[in-house]
Amino acid sequence: MSQELWTKVDEYFGGVIGEDGALKAAVAESEKAGLPPIAVTASQGKLLTLLAQMIDAKKILEVGTLGGYSTICLGRGLAPGGKLITLEYEQKHADVARRNFARAGLADQIEIRVGDATRTMPQLLSESAGPFDLIFLDANKDGYPLYYDYSLKLSRKGTVIVADNVVRDGAVADPATKDKDVRGVQRLSEIIAKDKRVSATAIQTVGSKGYDGFALMIVS
Repeated sequence: MSQELWTKVDEYFGGVIGEDGALKAAVAESEKAGLPPIAVTASQGKLLTLLAQMIDAKKILEVGTLGGYSTICLGRGLAPGGKLITLEYEQKHADVARRNFARAGLADQIEIRVGDATRTMPQLLSESAGPFDLIFLDANKDGYPLYYDYSLKLSRKGTVIVADNVVRDGAVADPATKDKDVRGVQRLSEIIAKDKRVSATAIQTVGSKGYDGFALMIVS
């Protein structure tokens, strides 16, 4: 098994995934602006769309916008009249994302808030913005334990929470790691394992962006 083969398989299923012009333009716009190439892949993005559709999501929260690729995918899964709030730390990223939302025809459904999520998530709580039907965590991994805690406060019974990039090329299984992002994921895993408020699993993935995976939770 190799990166070359994983990429070839991703390309093979391209027709099934159906990545359209707006999504391809979002990638190009992000690259042009110099954003890091760490957005979800087309297959992962389509999974987000399908998850939102499966649960008839009317309110979605995303933590970590980047150029808005995953946001567009989530937005396309919204139920009619639904709303998505996405939180982004960097103003530059938010500016790129807004252009991508407009191109995708989703500007009216998506609200982007700029700032540290450790401040913007409590603000959502104070505004009684929840509960959200679907929450997608894809920001700095060392912040995952705190984002998870806020996510539960912004949830209801049945809320689906997805935490991306939890495998870290397999480093998550290394107890001696000093990597702060890996440690953040490990801490999240430890918390979830003891938390009776959620039922959870973790899925390993391979593809055009390598070896990683995501955690999937439902609030019980």
